[in-house]
Amino acid sequence: MKITISSIVLLLLFALTVKAQSSYSIKGSTVDTAEKRVLTNATIMVLNAKDSILRKFTRAKPDGSFAINDLAIGKFILVLSYPGYADYTEGFTLDEKVQPSHDFGKLNMILKARLLQDVIIKGSVRAIKIKGDTTEFNANAYVTQPNAKVEDLLKQLPGIQVDKDGKITAQGQTVSKVLVDGEEFFGDDPTLVTKNIRADMVDKVQLYDKKSDQATFTGIDDGQKTKTINIKLKEDSKNGYFGKLYSGIGNQDHYESQLLFNKFKGKKKFSIYGTRANTGKTGLSWDDNQKYGDGGNVQVADNGNIYFSGSGNDLNYNGQGIPKATTGGVHYDNKWNTDKQSINANYKLGTLDIDGTKTTRTQNNLPNSVINSVENQTFHNSTFRQKVDGIYQVTFDTTSNLKLTFDATYRNTKSKTDYAYSSTRGTDTLLNNSTRDLNNNADQHNYNASAFYTKKLKKKGRTFSVLLSESINNNDTKNYLKSDANFYNTVTGAVDSTQHIDQYKTGLNRNKVFNSNITYTEPLSKYFSLIVNYGMNINNSISDQKSFNKSSGGNYDILDPAFSNNFKFDQLANQVGAIFNYNKGKTVLNFGTRASDVTYKQIDEYTGDIFKRQFINWSPQASYQYKFSQQQSIRLNYNGNTNQPSINQIQPLKNNNNPLYITLGNPDLRPSFTNNFSGGYNSYKVLSGQSVYIQGSYNYTINQIVSNTTTDAAGKTTSQFFNLSGKTPHNYYIYGGVRRKIAGPDINIGLNTSINSNVSYNMVNNVLNTTNSSSYSGGLDISKYMQKKYDFYFSFGPRYNISESSLQKAGSSNNSRGFYGYSYINIYLPGKMQISSDLDFSYTGKSEVFNQEVYHSNLNATLSKAFLKENNLKLSITGNDLLNQNIGYNRNAYGGMITETSYNTIRRYFMLSVTWDFTKMGGGAPATK
Repeated sequence: MKITISSIVLLLLFALTVKAQSSYSIKGSTVDTAEKRVLTNATIMVLNAKDSILRKFTRAKPDGSFAINDLAIGKFILVLSYPGYADYTEGFTLDEKVQPSHDFGKLNMILKARLLQDVIIKGSVRAIKIKGDTTEFNANAYVTQPNAKVEDLLKQLPGIQVDKDGKITAQGQTVSKVLVDGEEFFGDDPTLVTKNIRADMVDKVQLYDKKSDQATFTGIDDGQKTKTINIKLKEDSKNGYFGKLYSGIGNQDHYESQLLFNKFKGKKKFSIYGTRANTGKTGLSWDDNQKYGDGGNVQVADNGNIYFSGSGNDLNYNGQGIPKATTGGVHYDNKWNTDKQSINANYKLGTLDIDGTKTTRTQNNLPNSVINSVENQTFHNSTFRQKVDGIYQVTFDTTSNLKLTFDATYRNTKSKTDYAYSSTRGTDTLLNNSTRDLNNNADQHNYNASAFYTKKLKKKGRTFSVLLSESINNNDTKNYLKSDANFYNTVTGAVDSTQHIDQYKTGLNRNKVFNSNITYTEPLSKYFSLIVNYGMNINNSISDQKSFNKSSGGNYDILDPAFSNNFKFDQLANQVGAIFNYNKGKTVLNFGTRASDVTYKQIDEYTGDIFKRQFINWSPQASYQYKFSQQQSIRLNYNGNTNQPSINQIQPLKNNNNPLYITLGNPDLRPSFTNNFSGGYNSYKVLSGQSVYIQGSYNYTINQIVSNTTTDAAGKTTSQFFNLSGKTPHNYYIYGGVRRKIAGPDINIGLNTSINSNVSYNMVNNVLNTTNSSSYSGGLDISKYMQKKYDFYFSFGPRYNISESSLQKAGSSNNSRGFYGYSYINIYLPGKMQISSDLDFSYTGKSEVFNQEVYHSNLNATLSKAFLKENNLKLSITGNDLLNQNIGYNRNAYGGMITETSYNTIRRYFMLSVTWDFTKMGGGAPATK
């Protein structure tokens, strides 16, 4: 009932935002004053006469005419803009009795080249300028409140949406890069810019499609684009500092605290941060993996594309258990020598402790029987990590560049897990039970270094690059395993046998990898280019695992050869590839292939046995892109990949950590081959804010490597991989939607749908099992933003899941219907107060397997009050999971195995917090509009 009331309240709040609109309008047409020709696609804007705020805008039709409806009473300024022409401005008034509409007739525009020197045309601030595929917004045309951030400015710009977590969608596509003056800012974390830089520091906001690193370097358009926002700062805002202090304390011993300080002066940037929380927070904000210039490696893929990747944040909390996290870091970067040299350096450290319990219920569908099992876990996991990394880049001249990277990480992980397991036959007779205690302690040392040299040759489009990289990884482990298992007679129910394990285990794994890649691009004609590359990979590693049983003296000093091994592994790979690129007009076409000759050798140091293998991997590829316009395109792709069996599938290391589940190797495994076809269409109309998108993919695998699990009468399971013949696993997905702005109530509405289907195979007790699974969903979302009044977002829709196994169709399907919903609302109250609330709701219905409906609701709310002139001191009280329904639960069905998992997680709590945002830019006090 609470959920229903909450939903009704949210809908009422939404209904109150819809206002009736008047029918005031303007119309006219644009012509060249000298040549008397129409100016198609000229930009027409209506601004408030009082403050020059943009009210409406449109573009001239092919005949030069234009019309703007749904205006209100008031005094306005008409602004006409066209490339190469002087802006035309004219004031006008709309009045209910006198002039509800205004016809401007033919408006003459003058070429700038024809203007006399003593003629000055005074125009108002242009809010939007479109040039090619770049849309530029003038920040001065939008009102922002004191201490408002870039995020508040973006919410006002047409075609851009920002959700409560700071994720940005523009023109129907996700924005993954937010730059500052064209440069990545502290590792290019979008929210670091949007949530911390003040809006009144911004001069322009540019929205465009950024070319891939490969296309930027070679000048060859490969069709790969990234939706990017560039924040151009005012000149007096490029020096100073900003930051945040946050502290919160709640009931049930919950706490959060954060320090964030950033300083930049010209090209120099320095930052430091620290966080401490037991509320699930393990970093500063969304997408913390690349925050604070987290260094990474540069890679050249098989197709010649260049990628820069960071090592990321490995302190992750997945919602299971109760976490305690402490993190911190320092970042510095600088450019000098007219930007020809630069350095980027980081140091991070952090700890994460998680205590929790988990229960997993499994139904194992065998050809002629069913085994039900329950496993209870109690766990404590602890991770300590520290990392240092750096990037040095030097530009020798306009044609050549060298980039050096290095990073080193030390990580210690400790875990203690206690298991209690029992399984029964379908008749509920006891099959086996066991207890296990695992204590693990691992020390990891990882080192990576690379050198990347690029050179542009004299002929345009002809380039040469070399990448050399090396990584060294060491992992030392010390583990204790204690296990007791009982197996019961199928007739009498008495204990048939028992198994006892008490072992101390050590592990030493060392891996050293050297990679090289040489890439050359050659323009064959004006529209046709060739990309070729050669690479060599050398991999040397060892794996030394020892298991010791306890002697009569109580020491672990008796080597168990059955679960001890010492392997040496050497691999050499040579790869060549050729990709052709055709780029003419609106068409970009890429096609080619790559091939790798791989040889590896594994030596068993205990027995002297040598296992050798040599194979060739083929990977054809093709892509086609056609751009109907700057905002409308279609793309088709094909990729084929050879997948070799892993060494663990061929000859796995013996492991008895779970004595009821053993994996065997299969040296006769052959490679599989996967064909993937994908495509997409995207369209965006700037003036109406309408976006349409559809994406799809289909793939199938030949000779796929699948598992064969055999469960004996005692409940022990043995797994071994084999090549599937006569069957072709396949899957496909389709998702799409449309979104546009409704001018009347001034809201954004979107519709979306998705279909995902999969057919997979596996063997259960030597009987082929076919699993068919599909999911269907649809949704509607509504959003609106009113500066310093309110903003809201609603998203909801139905979904239906199908999951069936051929082994036991009757009574074992997991078909179920469901519903999901999400809403967020933020309201500004008098007295600098603000209230916000978000509700995450999901419902999963009953199925033949799970005869229980599952409801999940997470309602959060915050009431805050701002203080000081700039509103940069804020006091807040937050309620998390107000309905106390945030349950840890999931269920899954695949390959004849159906599992249901429940675990403890963070539940309802309340927190009182204080936030202080401090900023000093340009050496003076912050200004407000």
